Amino acid sequence: MIPVVHATPASFDDEVLAPRGELVVVYFWGPDCPNCEFFASRFDALLEALGDVPAKLVKVNAYAHAELGHRYAIFGIPQFHLFRDGAHLGRMSQFEGDAYWLAVVREHLPARG
Repeated sequence: MIPVVHATPASFDDEVLAPRGELVVVYFWGPDCPNCEFFASRFDALLEALGDVPAKLVKVNAYAHAELGHRYAIFGIPQFHLFRDGAHLGRMSQFEGDAYWLAVVREHLPARG
């Protein structure tokens, strides 16, 4: 299963922009967010479905770390941003179900040598 870490403004660049050769999915969430709670209920199954891939998931509490929310124009949560080799590849503005989330993440994984 892919690793999951929490990021703060102090650790964000090291956790998200510095890694090379892996996809970094940043999950902006917040407490008392019904859609975030729904994603959280699917979280373990989604990570298990991905299996052993060159990726990690970085969780950011958008309420506690508003400066990161402003940096990436977060106006609603949950929101997922995809990064690889320091480049921002795109975003999913909401959780639209397991199949869609998995397809987008798999599409952006780095090619295996």
